[in-house]
Amino acid sequence: MKQPVTAYLRYLTVEKNASPHTLRSYRSDLADFERHLTATSGSVLDADVRAVRGWLAALHARGLDAASVARKLAAVRSLYRFLVRRHVVDRNPAREVRGPRLSRKLVGFLPIDEATAVLGARALGGASRARDVAILELLYATGLRVSELAGLDVEAIDREARTVRVLGKGRKERVVPYGGAAAQALDAYLGPRAATRGAVFVGARGGRLGVRSIRAIVARAARAAGLARRVTPHTLRHTFATHLLDAGADLRVIQELLGHSRLSTTQRYTHVGADQLMKVYDAAHPRASKQ
Repeated sequence: MKQPVTAYLRYLTVEKNASPHTLRSYRSDLADFERHLTATSGSVLDADVRAVRGWLAALHARGLDAASVARKLAAVRSLYRFLVRRHVVDRNPAREVRGPRLSRKLVGFLPIDEATAVLGARALGGASRARDVAILELLYATGLRVSELAGLDVEAIDREARTVRVLGKGRKERVVPYGGAAAQALDAYLGPRAATRGAVFVGARGGRLGVRSIRAIVARAARAAGLARRVTPHTLRHTFATHLLDAGADLRVIQELLGHSRLSTTQRYTHVGADQLMKVYDAAHPRASKQ
């Protein structure tokens, strides 16, 4: 195999149906690894544990944070797993290299009053107000990733059942419900377009609205709500999951709605306040109440 990285990226595209975002990340990380090997007179096929460790040391010297280094190492490990399965190399040198320790940070979310203020969209006006309100309501109502919202088509919305059909990571399809507030906002925005096909959210020139534009809309609404913190579409996704959990939703149901393949990922997106913990404890533990 003369071009192992190219072969691996083709495998991700054809056999694993990897998303364009995933492919870009792997291509960038593996190209970084190849450049380091070339500079040190090595190659992917003859790299050993020492070569991989040298690359990690170079990444740290460049000032990359632990999460970025861990991601790049994961890409290289995955490449070598592929090469071992194809009998191109005998062993995976990256498997024997320990990655950086990552702190498990709790992901930010908005309490209900702040979420309500953002959804009020006081700063959003003009011809695009109906569209921008629909974006905010749908993000909070469904927990969609910003890329999923940007890629949403009109025909994927079942207005009668109040559901959206989403193509998520790994090209896995799921159906997510939405509530009355989001339904009203969508109806007000789509109007006659509800019977057409194509992108749901479009810009002034009629083209599909991009991820950066959606992020800007969310940030503008948060600033108008008086929030000092940084608020992104991902913040609304976390808020969606947290509020469902606080209201008693099952974690595995939330996992399905978010499109997570692992429950451990969903747990990082959810937060339970101290008050909620005490309510659950008092209601559930047989010796919680005072005698």
